[in-house]
Amino acid sequence: MRGQQTTTRPAGPRAFTAPNGREIVIAPGGCTGWHYHRVQLNAVVLAGTLTRVLHDRTVEVHPTGTTFVEPAGIGHIHLGHNLGSDPVVLHVTPALPAGTPFSIPAPTPCGATPAVCREHAA
Repeated sequence: MRGQQTTTRPAGPRAFTAPNGREIVIAPGGCTGWHYHRVQLNAVVLAGTLTRVLHDRTVEVHPTGTTFVEPAGIGHIHLGHNLGSDPVVLHVTPALPAGTPFSIPAPTPCGATPAVCREHAA
């Protein structure tokens, strides 16, 4: 049996609403420190450019408009830098219950050097 699909959209402008989550702002020159998350996080860079250093010293750069996923667990320690001159603004989901820590500080991974983050090197 074949049918025809149609999509109906309401008339008029639609207001954008972000999914429940948290806004994170990292000042120019700021660094999050080494940490991990209890749950997987999905992030959108709303402004600025975030540079992340992962546990294996891989560097990922996320400019405005990009998305990335941070897996859960201590096996995914990372830090975020704002190496630019404008604040980095992230929208991160999921929302966590009130009182739940957003991130858990972690020790510096073996081999991290001042080139990774002078403030957070071993």
